[in-house]
Amino acid sequence: MRESMRDFQKSLGVASAKPVPFVSTLKKAGGARPQRGSKGEEVTPVPGGGGAGGETELENIEATQGMSSETAVTFLSRLMAMVDVLVFASSLNFSEIEAEKNMSSGGLMRQCLRLVCCVAVRNCLECRQRQRERSCKSSLTSSKSQDSLHSASTTSKQDPDRLLQDVDINRLRAVVFRDVDDSKQAQFLALAVVYFISVLMVSKYRDILEPQREIGRSTSLSGRSIRHEINSPTSTEHPSTAFSDRDKQTPTPVDDSPRAGLPHTDSGIGEEGHVAGSLNGSEMGLGLGLGLVGRETDRDRDRDMGGGGGGGGGTDLLCSLSSDVRRSQESLLDSPHNPSSTPNSSQAPPSSISSISQTNKGINVKEILKSLVAAPVDGGELGQESGPTPYHPDPALKTHPMLPMQFHSFDRSVVVPVKKPPPGSLSVNTVGTPTTSGAATAGSTPNIFAAATATPKSMINTTGATDSASSSSSSSSSFVNGATSKNLPAVQTVAPMPEDTMENMSITTKLERALEKVAPLLREIFVDFAPFLSRTLLGSHGQELLIEGTGLVCMKSSTSVVELVMLLCSQEWQNSIQKNAGLAFIELINEGRLLCHAMKDHIVRVANEAEFILNRQRAEDVHKHAEFESNCAQYAADRREEEKMCDHLISAAKHRDHVTANQLKQKILNILTNKHGAWGTMSQSQLHDFWRLDYWEDDLRRRRRFVRNAFGSTHADVSLKALEDYGTEEEEEGLKSKKNFRSQSVVTQNPEAELMLEGDDDAVSLLQEKEIDNLAGPVVLSTPAQLVAPVVVARGTLSITTTEIYFEVDEEDSTFKKTDAKVLAYSEGLHGKWMFSEIRAVFSRRYLLQNTGLEVFMANRTSVMFNFPDQATVKRVVYSLPRVGVGTSYGLPQARRISLATPRQLFKSSNMTQRWQRREISNFEYLMFLNTIAGRTYNDLNQYPIFPWVLTNYDSEELDLTLPGNFRDLSKPIGALNPKRAAFYAERYETWDDDSTPPHHYTTLYSTAHSTLMWMLRIEPFTTFFLNANDSKFDHPERAFSGIGRAWRNCQRDTADVKELIPEFYYLPEMFVNSNEYELGMRDDGVPVCDVELPAWAKKPEDFVRINRMALESEFVSCQLHQWIDLIFGYKQRGPEAVRALNVFNFLSYEGAVNLDNLDAAQREVIEMQIQLCGQIPSQLLIEPHPPRSSAMHLCFLPQSPLMFKDQMQQDVIMVLKFPSNSPVTHVAANTLPHLSIPAAVTVTCSRLFAVNRWHNTVGLRGAPGYSLEQAHHLPIEMDPLIANNSGVNKRQITDLVDQSIQINTHCFVVTADNRYILVCGFWDKSFRVYSTETGKLTQIVFGHWDVVTCLARSESYIGGDCYIVSGSRDATLLLWYWSGRHHIIGDNPNNSDYPAPRAVLTGHDHEVVCVSVCAELGLVISGAKEGPCLVHTITGDLLRALEGPELCQRPRLISVSSEGHCIIYYERGRFCNFSINGKLLAQMEVNDSTRAILLSSDGQNLVTGGDNGVVEVWQACDFKQLYIYPGCDAGIRAMDLSHDQRTLITGMASGSIVAFNIDFNRWHYEHQNRY
Repeated sequence: MRESMRDFQKSLGVASAKPVPFVSTLKKAGGARPQRGSKGEEVTPVPGGGGAGGETELENIEATQGMSSETAVTFLSRLMAMVDVLVFASSLNFSEIEAEKNMSSGGLMRQCLRLVCCVAVRNCLECRQRQRERSCKSSLTSSKSQDSLHSASTTSKQDPDRLLQDVDINRLRAVVFRDVDDSKQAQFLALAVVYFISVLMVSKYRDILEPQREIGRSTSLSGRSIRHEINSPTSTEHPSTAFSDRDKQTPTPVDDSPRAGLPHTDSGIGEEGHVAGSLNGSEMGLGLGLGLVGRETDRDRDRDMGGGGGGGGGTDLLCSLSSDVRRSQESLLDSPHNPSSTPNSSQAPPSSISSISQTNKGINVKEILKSLVAAPVDGGELGQESGPTPYHPDPALKTHPMLPMQFHSFDRSVVVPVKKPPPGSLSVNTVGTPTTSGAATAGSTPNIFAAATATPKSMINTTGATDSASSSSSSSSSFVNGATSKNLPAVQTVAPMPEDTMENMSITTKLERALEKVAPLLREIFVDFAPFLSRTLLGSHGQELLIEGTGLVCMKSSTSVVELVMLLCSQEWQNSIQKNAGLAFIELINEGRLLCHAMKDHIVRVANEAEFILNRQRAEDVHKHAEFESNCAQYAADRREEEKMCDHLISAAKHRDHVTANQLKQKILNILTNKHGAWGTMSQSQLHDFWRLDYWEDDLRRRRRFVRNAFGSTHADVSLKALEDYGTEEEEEGLKSKKNFRSQSVVTQNPEAELMLEGDDDAVSLLQEKEIDNLAGPVVLSTPAQLVAPVVVARGTLSITTTEIYFEVDEEDSTFKKTDAKVLAYSEGLHGKWMFSEIRAVFSRRYLLQNTGLEVFMANRTSVMFNFPDQATVKRVVYSLPRVGVGTSYGLPQARRISLATPRQLFKSSNMTQRWQRREISNFEYLMFLNTIAGRTYNDLNQYPIFPWVLTNYDSEELDLTLPGNFRDLSKPIGALNPKRAAFYAERYETWDDDSTPPHHYTTLYSTAHSTLMWMLRIEPFTTFFLNANDSKFDHPERAFSGIGRAWRNCQRDTADVKELIPEFYYLPEMFVNSNEYELGMRDDGVPVCDVELPAWAKKPEDFVRINRMALESEFVSCQLHQWIDLIFGYKQRGPEAVRALNVFNFLSYEGAVNLDNLDAAQREVIEMQIQLCGQIPSQLLIEPHPPRSSAMHLCFLPQSPLMFKDQMQQDVIMVLKFPSNSPVTHVAANTLPHLSIPAAVTVTCSRLFAVNRWHNTVGLRGAPGYSLEQAHHLPIEMDPLIANNSGVNKRQITDLVDQSIQINTHCFVVTADNRYILVCGFWDKSFRVYSTETGKLTQIVFGHWDVVTCLARSESYIGGDCYIVSGSRDATLLLWYWSGRHHIIGDNPNNSDYPAPRAVLTGHDHEVVCVSVCAELGLVISGAKEGPCLVHTITGDLLRALEGPELCQRPRLISVSSEGHCIIYYERGRFCNFSINGKLLAQMEVNDSTRAILLSSDGQNLVTGGDNGVVEVWQACDFKQLYIYPGCDAGIRAMDLSHDQRTLITGMASGSIVAFNIDFNRWHYEHQNRY
């Protein structure tokens, strides 16, 4: 039953460490006394020892384990309500439920019985407590327990005189008789209830008989009890050992045992029974009934009190009962259910015997009480063998508020403070508490149901609750789980009598009053279960007690309570009930105990699991909460970022619109106000025009085009630097390098390993590409970035959408604010926007030696460079841009991984080296390629492209390029060419003594921002950049770049000057001319510094550039160039080879020398400044020697190479092809590339009959090894079969009428690059039209002009066949159109082919436009009208300049432009002019022929002309020197074209035939002429 209570309490989440005998807890209510330990020492059962005398045990007990009393009582009452429902109100059969829940049969009813007994006992104790409270108020007013005693809760319905309350009796009856059909279960329950009620009745009888507590028990009686105990057949195995210690005990002095004389009452039943305790703490006590709990059993205490005692009646009767109890208990101890029972159980002295005591009969109770109140509570003697933590499941009990005790709950180490008992809670005195009742009993009996309840504070264990009295409902069973068995104090039961009348009543009346309700129930059970009980309750000789004598008769007929009590008090009955019915009760209690253990384990496990789950959930909740908060914060931040980004984009768009609007305004203004514009006047031409170098690059990355400069000036206010401003450069450099960067050691990487590492970048997953391709939303990526422009690095934000890149400079940035506005004026892209469709290539770049840059090349032939915070950002940006790779020029796939590849990987993967070796590309183009992939860029002056000095002779009047002595030794760096200077550098390296920097030969690099600006000083925007970087001063005249020869000499003599050249030396003559008339000062020799002094052999800058370029392409340079590449880009760039080659520079110039991210801001700034000053060495492209270029001799069979043997030269005329029609051939287009579907020479006659003449590519084989006569007879051109057979002329005739006033000439037709379409102009409806060459059908009509279209021109076409078409008209305008090679129409949109829009309208002519030429590579359109100068427009529609010829050159008729920048114009009456694309007249001549066709070779060096005389002539373009005259033909020449290999010239004749000439421009090359 106690276990049932424990189950109940466990269900509340509270558990006990040890089950504790429940009868003993009932005894605590009656009083306590000192107890003996197993060694005989006296144990004071007060856990809180040392307190003042009046303290009650309540202070030391945590009855409800952390619950308030009200809560506990509420739970119990709820539980009982459920029991009432089960027992009274339901007729359910529980067997199914029990089977389902895996319970034993009848378990539910047994549990109900346990609960009913529990509550019955509780009610008993409550009445008793109330009774005692009334009786002792006067004597305990000062007691500290008064508060708790006052707080006993009572119910008005309870009758304090009754043994059991009506409700308890009814419940007991209902439990027994509910399932009476289930005979076995009902019999068991009946037997248990018989035991329960019998014990209570006898106990009550005892209390009524012996109201005086002073009457002690005689020593002899106690001795007899002991002897009986020892001789009992159920005693422990070795009684002698069990009690030997007890016999040696000596009395403990009274002062050590303040409670020694505490009077106590007890019942007579089973006074000698004891609990056999095992050493490991799993004792079980079988108690007698509640009625027994008041008897005194402590012999030691009696002895200490100094008195012997008289015996109480009935003691002997009950001695035998305890033996049976003990036997059954032993069997339980050894049963499998009790794993902790041990064979050593006999070694535990029975506590009941060691505590048998005698009391003095004559001590007055008041004296005892006084002594108790005065005596200090001494718990110090409590040994470690004190009992376990007593378990007290009474929900109503709370500890005293003074108790300084805490407990630990079973599942977490949380200290729970003790609470005050609330008013109304039932407080019950427990072990060691001074009794407060004034009543005394006569004598005492051994308490055989004791459990060790005295527990030192230190032993209050994890379950945290000390046992208190009053919650156990059965006095007949106690379970001890301490270290050893201990004396357990008997609990006093006070008869609930009113103070006034109790003493006046007779015993019979008292008895009858107390038992009148209980007795009928007992009788009823005896009668109803007579057959079973008579078999079960057997006498000592096996006789049936219920039948024999008056037993059953008494039960049936008599109503006398006294008779019944007397019967039960008889020895035979007591023995039998104890022996037989007690077993049932034991079993009931044991089952509860086992259930309790199982339930405890289960609940602990479940609770731990629950706690674990809860903790995890709590942790998850905390985590989720944190995650949610961070998500919210992130979301808010993202939204803020997004809003910021939107604001940013809007403001950026406004800026851009503003810039665009300004540009448009300026453009319109220029168009209207220039001297050829509508508002222009001739007087404007006298004004000074300022020009600047445009950022437009051609296919070889040359920037040659000059455009008007709105910001131009003569910089008249700028002063010159004085020599004192310089100091010696050596000192300056020395000081710079002296700064101690010892920590920054040069990173010498194993280049192969580096390559392997970086190779991983190539393996970027396609998935990643796909993911990034699928990104949606307005801004795919936004990142801080720096726009890198010459001398400006502007911080800002780069944003990438799905179709565009935006860059918006941060105008609030301090460095930006400090930047000179003049410099910013030349910096494009500060508010930039670039369409994805314009992106042509993306290169990884370094900035300040860190691999964090990107350079993006656009379709408008400009590039923009950005620097990012880190490489990861670079990667993200590349994956957000279209996959264009590094473009199509270098034979590499267009993939993003190519954009991210290292320079060395690009070099290895590209086909350019092989092409250079095979002489398919020039030296210039190859060097430009190496510079580009090695990270050199026009956008960072510190990484400007590097070109070598190739000539050494800058003095002689004539330069012979066939003399090796005029060429530089390219195997040595510029610093080692002069032997004396080389020795100086070598010695410097060997004797290096500065520990702060690694040794090097040269303090400055061959290419720095300063040297680049110095070379380019005379042209904007470099002038402004130079002034910005040079304190707004020009260099001192002695320091300035004033002459090429002087610069070369400095590079050979000055120990601080090892400059190489820049690419402009090979293509930009304008850089040598001071066209803006800057005041650059006067040298010491009195010569002013103005234009750059040229070598004597160059009469003008164009000559110098041309000859320098010829030298670069010469055989001497070709066969050495790979050695210079080794020095600058290759294996001699660093390491031991660099030392050997005298090629070591300041360590801060090398890639990987320093990681800027590891430096603090100050250090970083210093290092960045150093890098800017030192210059940056290009990325190393190869770590083995570069292969040399193949010899020209090996390649004689290639079309470009000169023919080596004159006897193999072909006849001048290859073939003549006569068409059936005699109409003059006015247009020839030789699109002969072998990859075309129809390589052909397309001809068009004056009558608009065209022919597609098949081309057979045999010409290239002529002169090659293995050339055969058969191939020679195979003619290159085969006549169009439709024309030859005269069968399909209708498919070749353009029938649409042209305007009668139009003179049909070569300008009226354009053939597309794939030979599939012909464009024709001159129609009366002001259109030009597109026809298919396959069918002759019209495919498109294009309108746009206000008058008849008079001429057409096509630019060179690129991959895909796209090109520009320009149409000129009588309306004096030109329209620029876009031909889509994909859709084969004019315009981008096939859905709108009827009304395509021109890309630009070009104005400025005053008359009908008669001739035009367009060059997409240069972005220029050059056109001539009937009268007036030719005009140069950009393909964006800006009028750049007019090409003003000499006086008589006013009527242009033919124009030819080469990508090399030559513009040849033929005027009426045989006059020729050669202009540079920047408008400078280079040469002019007059011929005696009316020229009808002109043609420039692909390299721009040679001009071919033909006219009415029928003579083809070849000229040198630069100076019109005549090179060759072909034999004359019998008819005039009307049109000409060259085959793709430049080996065949096809002319269209006035006679209606075509003639193929053999042509080889290499014949007229100076090297060919000199060598072969």
